[in-house]
Amino acid sequence: MCTGRPGWLTVSLRVGKYKKIHKNIMINLMDVLEVDSERQVVRVEPLVTMGQLTAHLNPMGWTIPVVPELDDLTVGGLIMGTGIESSSHIYGLFQHTCVAYELVLADGSLVRCSPTENSDLFYAVPWSCGTLGFLVAAEIKMIPAKKYVKIHYEPVRGLQKICEKFTEESKKKENSFVEGLVYSLDKAVIMTGVLTDEAEQNKINRIGNYYKPWFFKHVEKYLKADRTGIEYIPSRHYYHRHTRSIFWELQDIIPFGNNPVFRYLFGWMAPPKISLLKLTQGEAIRKLYEQHHVVQDMLVPMKSLEKSIQTFHVDLNVYPLWLCPFILPNNPGMVHPKGDEAELYVDIGAYGEPKTKQFEARASMRQMEKFVRSVHGFQMLYADCYMTREEFWDMFDGSLYHKLREQMNCKDAFPEVYDKICKAARH
Repeated sequence: MCTGRPGWLTVSLRVGKYKKIHKNIMINLMDVLEVDSERQVVRVEPLVTMGQLTAHLNPMGWTIPVVPELDDLTVGGLIMGTGIESSSHIYGLFQHTCVAYELVLADGSLVRCSPTENSDLFYAVPWSCGTLGFLVAAEIKMIPAKKYVKIHYEPVRGLQKICEKFTEESKKKENSFVEGLVYSLDKAVIMTGVLTDEAEQNKINRIGNYYKPWFFKHVEKYLKADRTGIEYIPSRHYYHRHTRSIFWELQDIIPFGNNPVFRYLFGWMAPPKISLLKLTQGEAIRKLYEQHHVVQDMLVPMKSLEKSIQTFHVDLNVYPLWLCPFILPNNPGMVHPKGDEAELYVDIGAYGEPKTKQFEARASMRQMEKFVRSVHGFQMLYADCYMTREEFWDMFDGSLYHKLREQMNCKDAFPEVYDKICKAARH
């Protein structure tokens, strides 16, 4: 079985063939169920989107600790896959801000799991991609919302200095947000943000307004001018700052999209829904994208950042690169640090057309995957994955996952996660 949600509706660019060969179960659960101010928890259904959740919570004075970027990302996708944001150096991945899940299992029973109740299941659900049961509700921590994010932009030159500065800022808990945009091998802008209710009126930038420049282009101005800067961005605009340009993917779809004339006249129509792009995409275009376009997030230990950027440069040469730090606790489940303690990791996001001459989708990505495994990193599973089954379970810890699949008789009800997401396994 699998959910009956059409593949084109998901934010992932990967086309899941499993929808055609498995029994599709429709789960149209898309409501915010309860906001519990006393417990500071919001209970939601799996198809609630980030845009919907922040629009619901912000007027009530609340937000969630980790608000992954794009408006259309769903709670279910972020739990069953994963999610990250520039606050993750404090709170961890999206799954680490959840306090309970409710699932319908293979035998039809409804089960609630949390760190103290059915804890094995609670820790096994993230990254399992719906192969242990159907998620029907989740409880997520809330934190008080503030009106603005005070952002400090700092251009940094030299790869070693970029990595040192980014690591230093990521370790500071007083930074509510830390993010890096790497524009070439030795040029980057590192941004740190603090939540605040006060703002200098002449420094407020409502970056989410349709006529505003794309955020990554706005940030690049500080690099070109070689100057630091401070701005106050309304909180909800900040949380969805990369939405209007789908990070920087829209420059390949609408090359003139950041032109001021286009923004003022037609910016209100952008961005096109990723689901619409997928629905209207022909097979030839899809294959062209697959061979000449990269959308990947690799999660690597912070200590391997410099080596990782160099590897991305040689194998892909895609810029900008997105850097987002996160703390990875040593919890049971598919993803945890190598040692016994929590470790600082970084998400390196590469989105665009590789400029390296020798790029060949399968061979180049297998090379990247091999490197990520060698530093005990992880590949986000929304993207194209070329690993063999053995390599996949070398990257991810399958001990708890396989134990529960056996215990709960999942093998006849749900595919294994590898069979859902890896190209080598698809029929």
